Amino acid sequence: KCKFCIIPDMRGRLAARPIHAVLREAEKLVEAGVRELLVISQDTSAYELDRKHDTHPWQGREVRSHVEDLAREMGKLGAWVRLHYIYPYPHVDRVVEAMAEPETGLLPYLDIPFQHAHPDVLKRMARPAAAAKTLDRIAAWRAIRPDITLRSTFIVGYPGETEAEFQTLLDWLEEAQLDRVGAFKYENVQGARANDLPDHVPDDVKDDRYARFMETAQRISAAKLAAKVGTTLEVIVDEVDDEGAVCRTNSDAPEIDGNLFV
Repeated sequence: KCKFCIIPDMRGRLAARPIHAVLREAEKLVEAGVRELLVISQDTSAYELDRKHDTHPWQGREVRSHVEDLAREMGKLGAWVRLHYIYPYPHVDRVVEAMAEPETGLLPYLDIPFQHAHPDVLKRMARPAAAAKTLDRIAAWRAIRPDITLRSTFIVGYPGETEAEFQTLLDWLEEAQLDRVGAFKYENVQGARANDLPDHVPDDVKDDRYARFMETAQRISAAKLAAKVGTTLEVIVDEVDDEGAVCRTNSDAPEIDGNLFV
């Protein structure tokens, strides 16, 4: 069993739950037999900024309402713990350090919504435009935990995206060597600010860029998976039938990553 453990709303202003409430929910789920917890929010790395990182009692001590404390405490509960929607803020380094501690269930896995790599595209998306610094963060995380799995999702064909900007994304992906990658072709969404941006990319160009992006991502993935041949991996079993078992490694979130078959 796995369980999605929701912290704040997924859209709008951050409105976080107090840390002891989240930890108690997670504890009860583990007591009920849940073996994997997925922590999901609009921005998990910004957990409790709206509460100014206040403290709450938990198991006889005070814990901060902070993603580092949340990760460390959930990692002690006896289940796999997987963090989603983490942005590459400097304090995430300490979360990765927690992943390297012995006897922790905190998986060496981060889901980071990079979205793009070119600073001008990121500005049009109203996202932090620091793609070069994210490569430094990735290198720092891999220095702490060499086996960390990094997954992300990207948008191709965002309004105004030039061929040069798209090539920057491909070059960044080659350097970042992410483990799990998905992509979407931009489409208008009712009420979205991006609908009114100029220079929308033609559908045939979006199709071509999507194919080129996924070809690059799949080549990187194939090489990373080939390097695991001959190794022994701990897995979680999701399903058993007459033909065998459907499992996942700690590098594979349910429904969005891959499966391992026994």
